[in-house]
Amino acid sequence: MCGRISCSLILRRWRLWIRPVLVTAYFLIIVIIVPLLIINSIHNGFSKRDQGALLGGAFVMMAVPIAIWQITQHIVYYTQPCLQKHIIRILWMVPIYAINAWVGLVFPEKSIYMDSLRECYEAYAIYNFMAYLLSYLTLQTPDLEDVLQCKPQVFHIFPLCCLTPWEMGREFVHMCKHGILQYTIVRPLTTFISVICHLCGVYGEAEFDFSMAFPYMVIINNCSQFVAMYCLVLFYRANLEELRPMKPLGKFLCIKAVVFFSFFQGVIINILVYYKVISSAFNIVDDKDIQNLSSKLQDFLICIEMFLAAIAHHYSFSYVPFVDPSTTPSSGCFSAFLAMWDVSDVHRDVSEHIGVVSSSLSRRFRGRSMYQLARGSEYENLIGPGPVTVSVSTPSIPQAYQTYGSISAENINKPLSDPDLHVTDGADIENALEAKDKIC
Repeated sequence: MCGRISCSLILRRWRLWIRPVLVTAYFLIIVIIVPLLIINSIHNGFSKRDQGALLGGAFVMMAVPIAIWQITQHIVYYTQPCLQKHIIRILWMVPIYAINAWVGLVFPEKSIYMDSLRECYEAYAIYNFMAYLLSYLTLQTPDLEDVLQCKPQVFHIFPLCCLTPWEMGREFVHMCKHGILQYTIVRPLTTFISVICHLCGVYGEAEFDFSMAFPYMVIINNCSQFVAMYCLVLFYRANLEELRPMKPLGKFLCIKAVVFFSFFQGVIINILVYYKVISSAFNIVDDKDIQNLSSKLQDFLICIEMFLAAIAHHYSFSYVPFVDPSTTPSSGCFSAFLAMWDVSDVHRDVSEHIGVVSSSLSRRFRGRSMYQLARGSEYENLIGPGPVTVSVSTPSIPQAYQTYGSISAENINKPLSDPDLHVTDGADIENALEAKDKIC
């Protein structure tokens, strides 16, 4: 009985011992791994591969503890789960990227699989950054869509400045969401296709040969990233004043640098290697070594860059604003840890995104706009039995977007002034919508 009580007491006081335990565990790992790496390098005669692995590993060993410490602090001071859940997921980028790149540096022939894991987490991180912004805005401005409707129109920027601007309010928020969500679908999908093509021998990594799959994957990923980044910039511009208290610029630059800069850096390295600009500088003539050179350089640079990213994340996504002595953290250690790995919110949002996009395409084939017709759970019904009563309401965010932050408004039901007006079939929906707009 005493043993059970003492064990329960220790678990309840996990905030007191979790940090020293992690520091001790990390120190033991370093003491074991570093000598093994040095011994292995000595046996191999300190080849260039070993030198790169040791130098890259040194930066990884500095980056990982900074990130893990920051994650632990957020778990200890887990006072706002709706925000910190997304922050913790973003902070995991540094350990995942750094360790992933170092493993790819040590085993370059397996880099395609390491890159696949990293690329999938890219999409996950972008999703969580948008979710974090929307959750913050929902806490500060519950009627976000109504506020946006009263703001000046945000126009498209170069090179898409000729496009019709999105209507401020619900349409603007949803278009930005879907612009981000498409990347969370496209990136894992192209990654899966790349692995299959590699196994079939038709991938051609770092080869800009259009008989191979590699250049097509680069083009698709490039376009998808551009759309995601573009929507993120538009959303940032539209909500700049509301986001100002949380100092969004540093956070925005951290995401942009880690995700998008690393992608374009890899593309540039692949181009330079393919046209033998870098390989000639390194005096590499063997075709197999040339193919591995681009992945080695990319992984080595990421190892260094993750150390800088860890420092940037330490200041941009600090736990300090969440330290509130008067507030007891809302959950225990295991609950907070499991919450950051629960991806059910992503599944719901992606499923909703697929449904909205497919529905939008089918309506556009019939010549109707995405935001003109009611459908499913995303809109309130405009048609009711008997004489027409048009429900004038700001549509609620579907259940799938609860992780983004609920944005609600009061529903107002007003009858039309003409008692003889009825909606009898789908062809009259536009007339009802026009009447609804007049009432608004």
